[in-house]
Amino acid sequence: MAAAELAPQVDRARALLARLRPLFEHGVAALARACAPGGKLDSAKLDEQQVATFEIAWASADLLAAETALARLDGDALQSQLALIFAVDAIAALLPRLEALHIEFGLPLAPLQQLGADADWAALRGAACGAQALTAAGRALVAAGDAVELGSVALQDPVVMAQDAFRRFAADVVSPQAEHIHRHDETVPESLLQPMRDMGVFGLSIPESHGGTGPDEGEDATMMVVVTEALSEASLAAAGSLITRPEILSRALISGGTDEQKATWLPRIAAGDPLCAIAITEPDYGSDVASLALKGTRTEGGWLLSGAKTWCTFAGKAGLLMVVARTHPDRSAGHRGLSVLLVEKPSYDGHAFDFEQPGGGRLRGKAIPTIGYRGMHSFDLAFDQFLVPDAHVIGGEGGLGKGFYFTMAGMVGGRMQTSARACGVMRAALRASMRYTADRKVFGAPLQDYALTLAKLARMAARLAACRTLAYAIAEQLNAGAGRMEASLVKLLACRSAEMVTREALQLHGGMGYAEESAVSRYFVDARVLSIFEGAEETLALKVIGRSLLEDALSS
Repeated sequence: MAAAELAPQVDRARALLARLRPLFEHGVAALARACAPGGKLDSAKLDEQQVATFEIAWASADLLAAETALARLDGDALQSQLALIFAVDAIAALLPRLEALHIEFGLPLAPLQQLGADADWAALRGAACGAQALTAAGRALVAAGDAVELGSVALQDPVVMAQDAFRRFAADVVSPQAEHIHRHDETVPESLLQPMRDMGVFGLSIPESHGGTGPDEGEDATMMVVVTEALSEASLAAAGSLITRPEILSRALISGGTDEQKATWLPRIAAGDPLCAIAITEPDYGSDVASLALKGTRTEGGWLLSGAKTWCTFAGKAGLLMVVARTHPDRSAGHRGLSVLLVEKPSYDGHAFDFEQPGGGRLRGKAIPTIGYRGMHSFDLAFDQFLVPDAHVIGGEGGLGKGFYFTMAGMVGGRMQTSARACGVMRAALRASMRYTADRKVFGAPLQDYALTLAKLARMAARLAACRTLAYAIAEQLNAGAGRMEASLVKLLACRSAEMVTREALQLHGGMGYAEESAVSRYFVDARVLSIFEGAEETLALKVIGRSLLEDALSS
């Protein structure tokens, strides 16, 4: 079907979303009033309304993704079909969420009920997601081939060149090693790390003036997304996630480091020597950064660290750890008592290490066995009177107590990257599914010839296309100095979508999908971690996206 023939349905979908937008905003406003009896958000009230806040965050993600997918169509018929499929699925998810919210806060149900019963909505569902429409979209997808670019993404020539280069590198260098690393639970080898150093990936978020490849003014989130997505398609753990740690640390340094610290560390981080790890999470606090308890005690010339960290990815191989510690003795200081310290240590390839400083300080680490995301290894860490010199406190004396803000400066980029990682895994899973279903014969015909297979592939592609379109749109916002909350929003959506797409990919492979020799089994277990790290989806929905939506509603 040509794009022109789809235009009436695109217009219909846009009109329905335009009707849903104010109904969504009315629900957010009602929730904001319930959480701010005095005109200001109340923490206790927010906790009481966690269920509603969680739902409103998801509604926001679906709504924005559908609007963006339809707004960025470029006349390509397949992209239009996929955008319509996602829009219908998004509206179908939005209606019950908003209805529950309207019931909760006594808002009129008639507008939602009218929309749900509208002939235009029924017509759109049939035209975009009816059996024939899904089958037709699936046929158009497989006719285009498994290398088709999904999502309405416009890239400038230098970014396209980088995308091509990193996709070739991922296919030629990463993919042949990825399965072995996963199956044998090995640490990412130098055979991957050194070529990535040579390609400059560790300096993507570091300005050229400090030895990186990023711009000296502003940022190039689009380039970061392109590179991360390409590497993650080959391996989430052995390639795509390697850039996140230097991204977070370099942004913390750029945000709060002294001139001397920037001059010392940024060129080295950009060169990938040392490799980096981030030590934030603690056994008792998870995503509750403000409550972290790793203790830093002032001593002559520096700070003694004592306590535990957990889920510190790549801590064994890394030679530099970004450690968030409590340097203020009064725990009631909350996030204002936190500082960021740079901890140097030897690099270890194994699953455990024990480093003792000449003065007696000690740092031990042990890798946590995981079902997926192997290669990077996440560690439990134990600090015992470990000395960190004053010069290694980010921001020096003036940086004490500002660690929370320096950390958050890095997390926006980390979450944006994670959405790109999710898109890379989805792309790998979809391409694998298209190849397998073309080759696999069931009851005398290729699996891809069956209507249900085509419908599944179409829905997988629609979700990937919508997430990619949104990710690149938000990268543009970040380049312009905006989009901080939206980076969390696309992370929320893309990571859950990666679980859905890889689940369907495994299902399409049948028994072979459940076998470890099949790459889709790795995609499936790797995708599961995406909704947990760089901000668990509950934390993002409640503390970042939901809170931001409520604050905006109160201020409007």
